Amino acid sequence: MRLSSEVAQIYATLTSVIIAGVLNMIFVKLPVLSELNKPIDRGRCLSDGMRLFGDNKTWKGFWGMVAFGGIAQVIWSAVCCSIPALAEKNQLIVAHGSSLAANLCAGLLFGLAYALFELPNSFIKRRLGIAAGKTDKGIKGALFYVIDQIDSLIGVVLCLSLLCTISFAQYWLYILVGFFTHSAVNLILYALRIRRNI
Repeated sequence: MRLSSEVAQIYATLTSVIIAGVLNMIFVKLPVLSELNKPIDRGRCLSDGMRLFGDNKTWKGFWGMVAFGGIAQVIWSAVCCSIPALAEKNQLIVAHGSSLAANLCAGLLFGLAYALFELPNSFIKRRLGIAAGKTDKGIKGALFYVIDQIDSLIGVVLCLSLLCTISFAQYWLYILVGFFTHSAVNLILYALRIRRNI
């Protein structure tokens, strides 16, 4: 399969995750369900005096990502099924069909993986003294910039690999394309002032 075809397959399969991430970022900023807008770590610090995850990891963002993951996957599946060329490229539809239950479960799983796989990165950054929502300078800053873009993707594509047959090379192509896509989306959201930092 040619590279352009594989990239098209990636977008056909996981565009729902991009949509869910953008919707969740907007949702977190809205003054609704404020009772969920509390840090997952409840402000707890470890023996190093640093927070467990920080203020940016909230229950609102966590459960919002799970919910929007399910909603976006159902909607994106319907869009793909209305366009045969997209449906043929969507690995989930090819493997499991277009049923509401299958896509809802897959979307909820993607959203959960997305939210969970962000937490270890936040934990490590707090241990290194990097403030929530901030980056560092030099090699460490560059390394964490890359990790920031792919941490959640690693979880999402892992879930996809459990639901569909994808090769080792495909797995990392998903991550690579996701890195550049995530970076581009962040730049757009930053320009629109939906995101506070790149």
